[in-house]
Amino acid sequence: MKKAAIIVPEGIDEVLLHACCAPCSSAIVEWLIANGVRPTIYYYNPNIWPREEYEIRKEESKRHAASLGIEWIDDDYNHEVWKQGVCGLENEPERGRRCEQCFTLRLMATARKARELGIKYFATTLASSRWKSLEQIERAGLAAEQAVGDVTFWAQNWRKGGLQERRNQLLKEYGFYNQQYCGCEFSARNGALTKPLLRQQMREAKKQHQEKLAQMSEEVVEKLQQILTSHLSSFTTHHATIMAYWPLPDEVDIRPLIHWLVGQGKTVVLPKVTGDETMELRRYSSQEDLAEGAFHIMEPVGDAFTDYDDIDVVLVPGMAFDAAGHRLGRGKGYYDRFLAAHPHLYKIGICFPFQRVAEVPTEEHDMCVDEVCS
Repeated sequence: MKKAAIIVPEGIDEVLLHACCAPCSSAIVEWLIANGVRPTIYYYNPNIWPREEYEIRKEESKRHAASLGIEWIDDDYNHEVWKQGVCGLENEPERGRRCEQCFTLRLMATARKARELGIKYFATTLASSRWKSLEQIERAGLAAEQAVGDVTFWAQNWRKGGLQERRNQLLKEYGFYNQQYCGCEFSARNGALTKPLLRQQMREAKKQHQEKLAQMSEEVVEKLQQILTSHLSSFTTHHATIMAYWPLPDEVDIRPLIHWLVGQGKTVVLPKVTGDETMELRRYSSQEDLAEGAFHIMEPVGDAFTDYDDIDVVLVPGMAFDAAGHRLGRGKGYYDRFLAAHPHLYKIGICFPFQRVAEVPTEEHDMCVDEVCS
């Protein structure tokens, strides 16, 4: 690894390192240890939304620190306090005033923690991202240094010295979850995120989570069972009908849920693509009712189902969902057209936790779901 481009200031042998995520901190931590500086990781990122995204990033950072045997500190997640701190700046562009205020809030907490621990220097991995303003980060760190006192901000450009290249190597070696946005719920606004880009990001995220998808699917299925039994009063009072889907390899695997529903005596119907723009429903009772259809998707070949008014709930897969129920599909529009034709149906979006994002780009024809299960 190149070391000449970054020099340890005289007198630094320990630093409290504010870490925004494991990928960004990995090469920095490695460099610090190799150059005689003992890092303590401080994870304070109340800007991250939704909570599921926060927890995934936190656990990856914790796992990384544990693998190196270094101290890792978790501070409180209080997203509402953070939102109050950036109130009035929600519509600022990236690298605008909201970003600098966000950096200041997080580095102020880092400086206070450093003083509390008796650590003289603090730094941040935010300065490793090419998407962030180094000038804003430095101003935020120096403001925190001055406000708190008895601590010094190490204003370092961590993009130098080959650390970016090493970051990418460690990302693969550790199999880190590689987040697709800064974490702020306002960061996707102002047209910065398009549907194609978000689809690409979600495909990459699935690769990062590949080994965990089966476990995540099991957890989602458990939640769905609870929703169907407790939220739908009609589910236990009459012969309920559920519109589900037969999952693709990269979707939440709800096959155990489908089998459970059939075992409970419920009517399960699955969609079948019938043309360039339409899909119809067919009854499902066992895997013998399936055959490979369009796009190599297993589709039902049972009896046609047309009693749409009898459907109690629709389980809708998607590439991404946001808190408002906006859904990103695969781009063919089948679900949007079907749901637009039957707007009375209650819709539950199904996705992995990392597929819940701050904001999904929408168009007039896009249909929302009523709730999201992840």
